[in-house]
Amino acid sequence: MAQNSQVNIALLDQIRECYGRVVWTHKTHEKCADILNTRNNRIKFWQIVFSAVTTTGIFAAVLGEIPEVGYVSAVISLVLTILNAYVKKYDLGGLSQKHADAASSLWNIRESYLSLITDMNSAAISEDDVRSKRDALQTTLHKLYKGSPSTNVGKAYQMASKALKNNEELTFSDEEIDMFLPTSQRKTQK
Repeated sequence: MAQNSQVNIALLDQIRECYGRVVWTHKTHEKCADILNTRNNRIKFWQIVFSAVTTTGIFAAVLGEIPEVGYVSAVISLVLTILNAYVKKYDLGGLSQKHADAASSLWNIRESYLSLITDMNSAAISEDDVRSKRDALQTTLHKLYKGSPSTNVGKAYQMASKALKNNEELTFSDEEIDMFLPTSQRKTQK
C-alpha cells in the first residue's frame, strides 16, 4: 500500500506540473492575442490618419501654391506604403485570433487537469484511469501546441507573469466566488 501511495503522489506531482505549464501557456496566449490586437488596431488607426493626411496634402499641393505640402504628402505616403506592406506581410488580426483560439482550447485542457487533480485528491478515480486521462490530455495538448502560433513575444510572458503572480487572474477568493452564487450556496456570510 505504501508503494501505491507513492505512485499516487508521483502521478499527482506530474499532473500538477502539467497543470501549471498549461496555466502559463494559456495566459501567455491570451496576452499575445491582446498585444497583437492592440498593435493591429494602432496600425489601422495610423493607416487611416496617414491616408487622410496624404489625400488632403495632395489636394492642397495640386490646388494650392505650396510645393512643400506635396513633399510632406509624398513622405507620409511612403510611410503609409510601408505600413501597408507590413500589414500585408504580417496578418496581425489573424495571428491575434489564432492566439485567442489557442487560449480558448487551452482553457478547456487546463480545467480538465484541474478536474483530474480534484478527482485524485478525492480518491474518485483509479490509477489506471488517471494514467489514461493524463495520456489523453497529453495527446490533445500536443496536437494543440503543434497547430498553435509560438508565444515568442517577450512582453506577453511579462504580462502573463504579472497577471498570474500579482493580479491573481487565475485564483478567486471565497468572497469573489460567492458573489455569483445564490445566498444559500455561499461559503462566506456577510
